[in-house]
Amino acid sequence: MKNPIKFIQEVKQEAFKVSWPTGKETIQGAIMVFAMAVIMSLFFLLLDQILKFLLEALLKVSI
Repeated sequence: MKNPIKFIQEVKQEAFKVSWPTGKETIQGAIMVFAMAVIMSLFFLLLDQILKFLLEALLKVSI
């Protein structure tokens, strides 16, 4: 990299070529991420409660 000014100009040109998402697409993507996080947290909560119940039942039987 011999000429930093030329490099910065090229980076700027490439940035203008990028197809940036619209505001609507950004909000829609954020909502999808939030929804999946809620769904997965509920799934793991349910799984944890089931495994806890099974483990407690197993420990009661073995005592």
